[in-house]
Amino acid sequence: MEQARTAPPSHNRLIGRLLLLVAGAFVFAFAMVPLYDVLCQVTGFNGKTGGQETIRDNFGFGGLKTATAPEPAVDLTRSVRVEFTGTVMPGLPWDMRPLTLSLDVHPGELQQVTYLVRNTSNRSITGQAVPSVTPGQAAQHFEKIECFCFEQQTLGPGEAREMPLAFIVKPAVDRSISHITLSYAFFGLEGQRQTLTSREVP
Repeated sequence: MEQARTAPPSHNRLIGRLLLLVAGAFVFAFAMVPLYDVLCQVTGFNGKTGGQETIRDNFGFGGLKTATAPEPAVDLTRSVRVEFTGTVMPGLPWDMRPLTLSLDVHPGELQQVTYLVRNTSNRSITGQAVPSVTPGQAAQHFEKIECFCFEQQTLGPGEAREMPLAFIVKPAVDRSISHITLSYAFFGLEGQRQTLTSREVP
């Protein structure tokens, strides 16, 4: 009689363990799908990349970081004509002209042109180029990667220099825009300094 009374507790423990095992298997089965997707995205297994790529960090430690893969950058379905002009403001004895007058570019395509600038005086002069883009709504989509306008330029007596410009017309530029003009105006800084100096002298 005593053995029959002690049997139910052992059965209850066994049933509890079986229920926990079933619940664990149930949760594991649901977790398999997202875990499999994560594995495929990281390893590229089964052709899945998840629109991301794994790249090494920039610090040389070999660590990995995840970056969103960029969308196609160049729009080959259309082209935009870019014209280049340049002027020299009064008082600056320089000549300036673009070596390329116009260029048909695909939005998103990196391009490079060159301006030729020459100091026609017999002394060193420093100037600063100021760009402008027309039409105005295209200015925010005209990205200068390298430009002589980023810094002041000093030319020696009679010196001529080719000054490069690297740029991209961003694909986000409105499709109604098919023509862009980039203009540069070179200002002389020496004259401004002399004017400021003469004003400071009593």
